[in-house]
Amino acid sequence: MDAHADYNPTVLDHYRNPRNVGDFPGSPAVAQVGDPAHGDVLRLALQIEAGRVVGARFRAFGCTAAIAAGSMTTVLITGRSIDEAARITDQEVATALGGLPAAKMHCSVLAEQAVREALAKHRAAVPAEDGCRSSASR
Repeated sequence: MDAHADYNPTVLDHYRNPRNVGDFPGSPAVAQVGDPAHGDVLRLALQIEAGRVVGARFRAFGCTAAIAAGSMTTVLITGRSIDEAARITDQEVATALGGLPAAKMHCSVLAEQAVREALAKHRAAVPAEDGCRSSASR
């Protein structure tokens, strides 16, 4: 029996060829979330410049869906403003993956939680931007 029979080609592609694996050393926008009931852990690191996510990387320990959700999340939020990234939902991640089995939706929920937590850590670490973009004001 194929262990991946419940997954569509998009999920399998992101599982077998995950995008943006790694970290951004020194970034305050890093979150690690887990689901003790299922054993999945997702770490998300963001690189944010001028109020925009210019890079996203992840590491995941878990099932096929957890890895695919982490990978897809990095693709979805790169290039978005902080406010746009904050509005990402678990359903958006699952839809972008072409759907997840009902028993694996918790993996897309982890992705949403990781984004929100990473952005909260960024906001806590970086003073509110006052509209000035010159390097002398930072």
